[in-house]
Parts: sequence; structure tokens; C-alpha cells
Amino acid sequence: MKRIAVVVATLLLVGSAFAAKKVQITFWHAFGGGRTAFIQRMVEDFNYTHPNIEVKAEYKGSYRDTLNAAILAARQGSAPHIVQIFEVGSQLALDSGIFVPFEDYVPASLRFQLDDYIKPVANYYRIGGKFNSIPWNSSNPILYYNKTIFKKAGLDPENPPKTFGEVLKACDKIISSGAAPKCITWPLHSWFVEQWVAEQGALLANNENGRAARATDVYINSEAMKRIMTWWKEMYDKGYYAYSGKPEDWDGANQLFVSQQAAMEITSTSDVTFHQNAAFENGYELGTGFLPVPDGIERNGTVVGGASLWLTKDHPREELEAAVTFLLWFTNTENMVRWHKGTGYFPVLNTSVKVLEWERWFDRQPAYRAAFDQLLQSKANRATQGALIGPFPEIRSIIEDAVQSIFQGTPVDKALDQADAKADKALRDYNTSVGR
Repeated sequence: MKRIAVVVATLLLVGSAFAAKKVQITFWHAFGGGRTAFIQRMVEDFNYTHPNIEVKAEYKGSYRDTLNAAILAARQGSAPHIVQIFEVGSQLALDSGIFVPFEDYVPASLRFQLDDYIKPVANYYRIGGKFNSIPWNSSNPILYYNKTIFKKAGLDPENPPKTFGEVLKACDKIISSGAAPKCITWPLHSWFVEQWVAEQGALLANNENGRAARATDVYINSEAMKRIMTWWKEMYDKGYYAYSGKPEDWDGANQLFVSQQAAMEITSTSDVTFHQNAAFENGYELGTGFLPVPDGIERNGTVVGGASLWLTKDHPREELEAAVTFLLWFTNTENMVRWHKGTGYFPVLNTSVKVLEWERWFDRQPAYRAAFDQLLQSKANRATQGALIGPFPEIRSIIEDAVQSIFQGTPVDKALDQADAKADKALRDYNTSVGR
């Protein structure tokens, strides 16, 4: 009898262990601060409703850090299953050889979600006819402005500047009236340059922005670039443009605006929720508008910014399927609505937009509307589709160095010619390194 009891107990333990076995999935992302907690809550919701899968989310630093860490981990045989990669890392991700096309693992019964992306998002992320990654956090730059300061300066608080020239005129009034010590801020970041190039209908690289064939030439000394840099230099010389002095300092630009040292800020739509909360806490009225563009040009629209989620290869099929299950849930209609409301990133699915419109969300929260309208009004062309460039992160650093050189007195043409030569060499070296 004792022997039977022991056997039964053993079988129960084995059965219990088998039932408790879960597919373990690792997800690396580049969001710190409050967004880390936001993501963790979503992951916990998934784990609770999918008892056979356990996803572990890990913050890995900046976009660049996260991509580099993933490539290194894959070479060491310890790659995570899912990696968040910024949009300009797309070509590098494809060339790295460590990922599998996401679309190839989507079951037929769930492929409808791939047809639900809003057009600008699908336009950017469908590469070579398929989604190699799944769009997630998408954004573009908009103008945030302090309506309270606008009123003090005698400006129309419902009519923000729409062109470079209008920004200069608004700054004249803001500074001369003493309404704010500085006029406008944005991070010294190449992302904004790329957006202003696209708004002019210009390309950043040859071969149709690297979309028709691999890019072999970068257009840093183009006329579109010269318009941007000439205006930016004038803004800087007049003391209208303020930044922390450090490249890519997003927090520094936010602080200048939130503290009301600057009346306007150009930054990502992903900060709408942050800025609404800051306006309430600091006692000013927030306004949003389209990204100001060079005078006399036809507005083409912006390029989708942000990041997408990629699947790494060399994992068991069971784990890849579990990762796809998580990703389709994580980016479904309901969760895209949730993500948009909590951050300001676009609801990238058409069905999510319909839910928000049914709720009259944009009517009740007008600060979110400018960003979304700007995206939907963008023309579908190679300029707004965005460039695919292998060493894009390096190209960004070269452009940012050129901006600082211009601030320090280097003539615009000379600085851009020097940057163009450096960028073309970086691109040649990269293409050689990947055998192209």
C-alpha cells in the first residue's frame, strides 16, 4: 500500500511539474522611466491571461545600446526573443542576419492585423514586400507651444507658427515683449533634420532613399539641407534657439519648455501625455501644431519615427510562436489604444483609430490631434517613406557634429560638404563590410 501511495504521489508531482511548464520569452526594449512601468503592467496582463507563456521584459538602455546589445548577444548564442529597434536601425537589423521576418510566423487566422496598419506606418515598415518587424511605437515631431506666453507676447494662442519665417516673427515678439527669456527649443538631433528634408519632398540618400536599391550616396549637402541649416543658424545667432549644449538631449529640451524658459518646443508626439501633465502642474495652457517648414515649399509630410519589434532567429519553433502570440496581443487594437493614451505614440492600427474616434478622444483631448492629423495628411512618396541606410546611426552623429560646427562659425556650405564626405565614406565602408 505504501508503494502504491509513493507511485501516485510521484505521478502527481511529475504531472504538476509538466502542467506548470511555461514557454519563456525575453523581450528587450529601450524605454526607461515611467514607460518601463507601463510596459511591465502590459506584460503582466499578458502573462496572467496566457498561463502557458511567460514574458520577461528588460530595459537595455538607448535605442543604439539595445540594438548593439542584441547583436552581441546573438553572436554569443544568448539572444533575446524580441528586440525593440529604432526605425533608422532597420537596414542594419536586416544586414545583421540575426532576425527572422516577423510576417513569416504570423498564422493565417491572424494575418488580418497586418492589413490593419495605417498607411504611413505600413509604408515605412513594409520592406521588400513584407513586414520584417511589427510596428509598435510610432511618432513624428510636432510643435508644442505655451499659449499663456503667447498671450503675454500679443500672439494669437490659437494660431501657432507654421513656417520657418513665422517662427522667426513669433520669436521677435516673444523676446522683445519679455514674455519668455528664450523662444524655442528642440533637441540637437538629426531626426528633426531628416523630417525637414522629407517635408521638402527631398531625399536623404540615392536609389530612392535606399528603397529601390541599397543606398550608396548620402545627400547631406543638398539644397534642402542648406535651407534647414541656414535658418537654424539664424535662430541660434539671434538667441532664439536654446538647447542644453549636448547633442540628443531630449530631457534638456523638455526642461527648457516645461520650466517656461522657452515658449515653444519641437519634439516627438510621444511626449503629448507628458506635456499635458506638465502644463497642468506648472500652471500654463498647452497648444500643439504641425511641424513648421521652410517658407515657400509645398508641405509633403513627415517620416514615421519611433521603433518596431523584431524576432531573433535560432530559437525553438515553439518559442518563436509564443513570441508572435505575445507581439500580436501586445500591439492589438485594444492595446494600441491603451498605449496611445498613456504615451502619445500613434495608435498604429486603423481599428484603434476607429475606437478613439468613437470615444471622441481627439475632440476631448485636442493636444493629440495635431500629431495624428499631420501623419495622416502626409503624402505617400519616397521622401516621406524615409531612408534605409545601413550606418544610419553613424550618419546621424555626423549631421549633429555638422550642426555644432555651424554654430561655432563654420560656413554652412563648408560644414555640409565636410559632413557629406564623411557620410559617404561611412556608407562605403559599411556596404563593403556587409559585402555589398
